[in-house]
Amino acid sequence: MSMDNTRVLMVTDCNPQSQLFIDYIRQQLDCQVSALSTQESFEPPEDFKIVVLLDADHVDENCMHLWNSRASESPDMILAAFNLRDDEHAAELLISLHLQGVFYRQDNLLLICKGIAKLLEGDLWMSRNLMTRLIDFYRRQQLNAYRPVCGLTHRELEIIGLLGTGASNTEIADQLFVSEHTVKSHLYNIFRKIKVHNRIQAMNWARQNLGAPPMISLRSPRKVRTT
Repeated sequence: MSMDNTRVLMVTDCNPQSQLFIDYIRQQLDCQVSALSTQESFEPPEDFKIVVLLDADHVDENCMHLWNSRASESPDMILAAFNLRDDEHAAELLISLHLQGVFYRQDNLLLICKGIAKLLEGDLWMSRNLMTRLIDFYRRQQLNAYRPVCGLTHRELEIIGLLGTGASNTEIADQLFVSEHTVKSHLYNIFRKIKVHNRIQAMNWARQNLGAPPMISLRSPRKVRTT
């Protein structure tokens, strides 16, 4: 494929080691590659397909959700994560992030470049074992879909589901056609019922107890490539 209108962006700690990684990717794929720290702002280039690689060793959960929101608004942005510990770590992230690809700490540079190239072609990139886990996750979700959980109402389940996407109170209100005050009241009741104190704790509780399906973006038909 032509790499003229493609770009790879690493969100990581910018240091000599990451620069070596960037130089290697640029040499192998012959496309634009750059690094961005978690504190820097970024405007996606127009008419460019871009793979954003989130470094799990340096990008915290809040920052990952911000990038997830950006990717959901940009059809040409492909979100992936690298430096993941194992499939368990990858599965945790896939619950709430639209990751199209995952790369592990033990992956060699050549394999990572191969995966990035497949992502730019429109494929998913993840291990067979992880794909199996995701299918099992969907099956469990179907079985649990209509079971009441901790006395949460249908509306409260909707709100905690949107909370898991990283949506703000204003965005949740717009999505459900209610006031922001109503959302805050629902969140107060949710926190009380599930015995948590903040949004992050509520999201973690939902992942463990509701079995929310992993949110893999389906903006366009994709082939699934397994490593």
